[in-house]
Amino acid sequence: MTSAQHIIQRIETLAKVTDVPGNVTRTFASPAMRRANELVGSWMQAAGMQTRVDAMGNLIGHYAGVAPDAKTLLLGSHLDTVRNAGKYDGPLGVILAIACVDYFYQRKLRLPFAIEVIGFSDEEGVRFQTAYLGSKALAGGFNPKELQCKDADGITLAEAIQPYGGNLAAIKSAKLNPRTLLGYVEAHIEQGPVLEQQKLAVGTVSAIAGQTRARIRFIGRAGHAGTTPMDLRRDALCAAAEFILAVESLAQKTSGAVATVGEISPRSPASNVIPGEVDLTLDVRHEKDAVRQSMHTGITRFAREIARRRRLKFDYRVVHETAAVKCSPELSELLGKSVQRRQKMRLTLPSGAGHDAAMMARICPVAMLFIRCKGGVSHHPDESVKTGDVQIALDVMVDFLQALAEKAGAAGQSIRQTGRQSVKT
Repeated sequence: MTSAQHIIQRIETLAKVTDVPGNVTRTFASPAMRRANELVGSWMQAAGMQTRVDAMGNLIGHYAGVAPDAKTLLLGSHLDTVRNAGKYDGPLGVILAIACVDYFYQRKLRLPFAIEVIGFSDEEGVRFQTAYLGSKALAGGFNPKELQCKDADGITLAEAIQPYGGNLAAIKSAKLNPRTLLGYVEAHIEQGPVLEQQKLAVGTVSAIAGQTRARIRFIGRAGHAGTTPMDLRRDALCAAAEFILAVESLAQKTSGAVATVGEISPRSPASNVIPGEVDLTLDVRHEKDAVRQSMHTGITRFAREIARRRRLKFDYRVVHETAAVKCSPELSELLGKSVQRRQKMRLTLPSGAGHDAAMMARICPVAMLFIRCKGGVSHHPDESVKTGDVQIALDVMVDFLQALAEKAGAAGQSIRQTGRQSVKT
């Protein structure tokens, strides 16, 4: 069995760890997430790593370097999922990183830096609508106010993290020391069609788009569908429809931008009732913050104008915002050279999706490797990757680690001597 086949096999095994039988669903601090940490932690230990779980539920495996005081390179991705998810978004990056460490462990090799593989506990933000809980804790960006956030069952975040011994002091102590870090490198499925169109297995990432997420409510007046004249209606759903089309139009006119109304919830008790209230979500992204912010300002102006003209009340609340992140030129160049050794050309592309790397960039340089996924499909059970592409990604990552070891000093020369062959188990 090749290493890539072993990775795919482990992903299939992990996919069976779910809170909802019949599909892949692992949300933050859920029973399935705790079982996933135990399973993936056992794989880390088999690859020679010492494991721990921090106060925010992040799983961390440590592979020591040549010297006790060696700096640390972070690898990994997230282990949580959206509801009814695919198998690869997140877990592929974690299990691929474990395979990289195992490559050196099986050969009894230590690098001039330590490696820590991280399985982040919350990137998707499904349970508490607070994305990046795991990486924010490690980067020191956790907001204590988030401890009072509640899930759909009324459970607070503070209550959810009790099994991990979570409290504010412990969360603060989870922050990594930037002075000890070389950087963070994350492998992830592309979640888009570019690599597939270019017939390439992998590509490097130039930047991660900034995001603004908001919740909007249009408040009109409910009324009987058969007795309320059209000119007297204050239909919140019609306002929402106009808003959705305005969002689409503005995004189409803004180069490189994407904007989405992902949820719409009219509070209408029956089909013959004019909707009096509608809740919506908004997601705006662009790799340049100034463009994203200008676009967001335009969208809020549209919303206010729609509400004014239709005689509605209007509530608008930003619930999440992250700045765009440029990947490290140095790490990306080294990663790109490893890509060039494994496929016909090197492609660099921006990431429209958010990743834990966006948070980790607050404390260290970051780089990302994208892996081709069929049809660009993600966040869906149809997510699919080719075993051959996973093998190329593993070869690239091991090659990258060898090159970084060489750069780190003479201690890396023995790593170089193992050669750059395809990684096998």
